[in-house]
Amino acid sequence: MTYLDSRGLPLSAASDVTADLYRQGVDLLLSGWPGAGQMLDSAISGDPDFALAHAARARLHATRAEAEAARTRIAAAREIVARTGTERERSHVEVLALAIAGQSARALQGALAHVETWPRDSIIFSLPLGAFGLFAFSGMPDHDQARVDLCERHARHFADDDWWFLTNRGWAHAENGAVGLGRRLAQRAYDLRRENANAVHALSHAMFEDGSGADAEALIDDWLPGYDRSGSLHGHISWHAALIALDDGDAERALAIYTERVRPAASEAAALNVVSDSASLLWRLKAYGHDVPRALWDEAAAYAEGAFPRAASAFVDVHMALLAAATGDRAAIERRVGDLTVARDGGPAGAMVQAVSRAVLAFADENYRGAASLLAPVARDVVRMGGSHAPARSRGGHPARRSHAQRRDRPGARSARRPPPPQALAARHALARSGRGLIDELGVCGWPGSCAVSRTFDRMPDAEAAPKRRARARGHHRRPFSRVRRERAAHRDDGVGHPDHHRDAE
Repeated sequence: MTYLDSRGLPLSAASDVTADLYRQGVDLLLSGWPGAGQMLDSAISGDPDFALAHAARARLHATRAEAEAARTRIAAAREIVARTGTERERSHVEVLALAIAGQSARALQGALAHVETWPRDSIIFSLPLGAFGLFAFSGMPDHDQARVDLCERHARHFADDDWWFLTNRGWAHAENGAVGLGRRLAQRAYDLRRENANAVHALSHAMFEDGSGADAEALIDDWLPGYDRSGSLHGHISWHAALIALDDGDAERALAIYTERVRPAASEAAALNVVSDSASLLWRLKAYGHDVPRALWDEAAAYAEGAFPRAASAFVDVHMALLAAATGDRAAIERRVGDLTVARDGGPAGAMVQAVSRAVLAFADENYRGAASLLAPVARDVVRMGGSHAPARSRGGHPARRSHAQRRDRPGARSARRPPPPQALAARHALARSGRGLIDELGVCGWPGSCAVSRTFDRMPDAEAAPKRRARARGHHRRPFSRVRRERAAHRDDGVGHPDHHRDAE
């Protein structure tokens, strides 16, 4: 008898029971929901030769940074498919094995080839997608567009009510600038499956991006209590709640959320999430002029150093630099920059990380022009870091988020940031004159100036015009995209207004 997975692909399973356990386990894995491990372990217990169950368990271990367990499971899967696996199962296991072994370029190539033949193989399709996927961490400058292209290329293969595909398609479009479309897709995914942390993540991104901070706050407040703290995105979605609070002017609440749900001692997430969430939020609080207890910095820095003692990905290394700069650990920054010099070939991503690492140290020393001079040459390569764009769009009380009256009336709310010193404004101006508005791009790490006003410097002939430009910017209600993202957005929401647009075109 032939058993099928959730999207109709054949499974080499011993019984309907083990096949069903596999289907449930994979759905939990793809939705970021607790319980996937137990389901997959039960499938393996009932059918020790169920190769794809071993492979899915390996993938789950990998997402939790449990490297040794992942290698053990994927080795078992490879041995089984070599004996009894179908062509798809052998390809499926091999692509996962490459990803788990850290051979990202080959894994990406293999995943793209695999989905050309088996597009509904969701575990493999998921590998290039997401903020931490193979596209995002490939060093590609156009990884946002690559995700959209991949989803649209294969959209016709998925049912209109496939919550997993809708989640990832929505995320891809929202991150690439088609925020309205992305929000509609993510909302439909959430409506179809509420127990889907990835849909909540995608939807909160889109809401925050289109200025609906109150909607994102209400969504998280309603949904998060039903999501166990062991869930892989519990800490990160709490981090989004903290960003919303900070954006709303309530730094005290933002710090309380961090302390209770995001900091290393409170979060059960993988190290990659914990380090990036901790560094970016604490840095933003510091950059906006709010006091951050030294103990929180020290805790985050110690945890990060234990998790990533050597140069890792560009995304990790930039966040490590933030922590080192904030704690005054010059030796840590220089050591990591030295590791990068040895470990990398001097490509754009490596050069960018070295420049940003030194620049954040200069900024922490209040050497703003020094920071500007280090950053300007690598402005175009910041996007190669990967991750998402949500942090770049927190602007500390931007009018699109809340009206002045709403912020004023919120209990405990106060100005999200203090006025930056004149030297910092001068640094922003110097960067903007480079033609890239780099400060806005570096907001992904909590850089000060990632508000709409910084973008106005792109049009300023001289620094004396700053007061008038800043006053005009206070009424600006829509985030200005970088030049490339602005050009993309101009036609995406115009020509891709309906979720089935591409399906019908094909």
